[in-house]
Amino acid sequence: MIYLSLGSNLESSFGNRYDNLNTTIELIEKEKIQILKASSFYETPSYPNKDFPPFINIVVEIEYNYTPQKLLKTLSIIEKKMGRKKKFKNDPRICDIDIIDFNGLILKDKLLTLPHSRVNERNFVLYPLIEICPFWINPSGNKKISILIDNLTTKQRNEITRMKESVIFNK
Repeated sequence: MIYLSLGSNLESSFGNRYDNLNTTIELIEKEKIQILKASSFYETPSYPNKDFPPFINIVVEIEYNYTPQKLLKTLSIIEKKMGRKKKFKNDPRICDIDIIDFNGLILKDKLLTLPHSRVNERNFVLYPLIEICPFWINPSGNKKISILIDNLTTKQRNEITRMKESVIFNK
């Protein structure tokens, strides 16, 4: 299975953070990428600078029949359509899309690392991911997601909130 993490911590011409993620979902679907499952929305402080607005994040499971590099290129185009401007690392953004896992592939090149290199330490990926795939195992290190969540600090476990709102997508 292929898992993507989507996040937003800025308002845009599309609306608020929730609207940004729902619009991102629409753009993903327009690229003929089938979304199979979507987690609830989760809110976390902005990392590493907590003075920035908090993020709303989701994880989606998709079906995709091309290479991870082609997927990355498509997702980068979607981020640009959403108005993302990459100025500085970890700056606030309208739209951020990361490939978390691509069918268990382990890959490291200059543009892409799979699975995502920081998945083990990101509460905003692990909690939404366990919601839609409770038995996921990180292909790099073979650790179960439940163990990865247990390894988070108490602070990391406490500063994430599952929101009432749900993502809108066409099953």
